[in-house]
Amino acid sequence: MMSQSGRITPERRSENERHLGSRKTAAEPDAREKAQLLQWVARDLGDAFPGVESIPNVCGGEPCIVRSRIPVWLLEQVRRLGTSEAGLLQAYPTLRAQDLANAWNYVWAHPEEIDQQIRDNEVDGM
Repeated sequence: MMSQSGRITPERRSENERHLGSRKTAAEPDAREKAQLLQWVARDLGDAFPGVESIPNVCGGEPCIVRSRIPVWLLEQVRRLGTSEAGLLQAYPTLRAQDLANAWNYVWAHPEEIDQQIRDNEVDGM
């Protein structure tokens, strides 16, 4: 049914939904297709992490917080050793809370890389 304003009434909408059942239009992706699309978008964005940059010949090209030479792996290692975010911000006064959030996002997206950088930078005897 159409209302006088030309809009579909709730009754008509329910009738249409019953008629269509669970069918989807070809343009409506299912959950699996949506997940695949998100993976493609993430892959295409590559290493686009705001607040984190890798520059050749700066800290060995390791990802660092922008405006600093503080490597992401170092922040993650210190966090693993029990330092709080407040402690990190106190120890590195040039860092902001957003810098730490950017670092943790990078760590989450690149766990193997960060683990390897931590291992590569460990001092013998630790």
